[in-house]
Amino acid sequence: MRAVRYHEYGGVETLVVEQVPDPHPGPGEIRIRVAAAGVNPVDWKVRSGAVREVFPVDLPAIPGRDAVGVVDETGEGVRGVRIGDRVFGLGGVTGATAELAVLSAWAHAPTRWTDEEAAGAGLASVTAMGGLKALGPLRGRTLLVEGAAGGVGSAAVEIAVAQGATVIGTASERNHEFLTSLGAVPTTYGSGLAERLATLAPGGVDIVLDTAASGSLADLIAIVGDPARVSTIADHTNAQRLGVRLANAENDSTLLAEAGELGRRGRYTPRIERTYPIERIAEAHAYAERGHTRGKIVVRT
Repeated sequence: MRAVRYHEYGGVETLVVEQVPDPHPGPGEIRIRVAAAGVNPVDWKVRSGAVREVFPVDLPAIPGRDAVGVVDETGEGVRGVRIGDRVFGLGGVTGATAELAVLSAWAHAPTRWTDEEAAGAGLASVTAMGGLKALGPLRGRTLLVEGAAGGVGSAAVEIAVAQGATVIGTASERNHEFLTSLGAVPTTYGSGLAERLATLAPGGVDIVLDTAASGSLADLIAIVGDPARVSTIADHTNAQRLGVRLANAENDSTLLAEAGELGRRGRYTPRIERTYPIERIAEAHAYAERGHTRGKIVVRT
């Protein structure tokens, strides 16, 4: 098969498209013929070697954790999916940006989602849902999403709105119209946030999800008055120090199925900022590294 690989840790110049052996699913896994794969911050962090102590990989490695495609092989013990089904889901920390990928968690992709949208749903939806579930029931509560315009933040906004929360999202002013389209009340982040929130939410903010890791956790705790009412999916260091709930992304088919059901009902549509062909993978990674994305980046294989 054709795949993207890097043979050493480093910059985007290490990424090459080449022929590699086909992977095969183990017990409880499936293989898909990939239509598109997501590009997530973890991909370039792993590729650069910045997180090698947490996520060591065997080199050469294929970047990418989530993808969408048609099932073409199933491992022992797999139930509820057949050859030819269109699914989206997650594999290991690496392996998705290729013509064939092995998934360990998956769900059927809503027909109303394009391949690009479904490719952007896997990691973003389970990460967002993990962070939201740590905060308890959402219906009737006012939720602040810090960093609401990114891949995980935008997913969290739509999912929380679908579950009955009133959502305020922070983002740069250029993304305020985008947040409004998702169902959030937009505001800017940084200095003066508490004062802006007092105007936007006179009854107060009940809970906070941080997706930005911008160093604002202490301020977010002060806004809601209790670290147990704040969760983060990004700021590992400060979460532990401040007693904030930390949610890690998990390969959870149940969460993926929940996201897929919201998609079928038209309540969640992954937002795609840019799509690249596989031959331009270096550009996709370089754009992701610059940050400040609006939604997801995906690669067509």
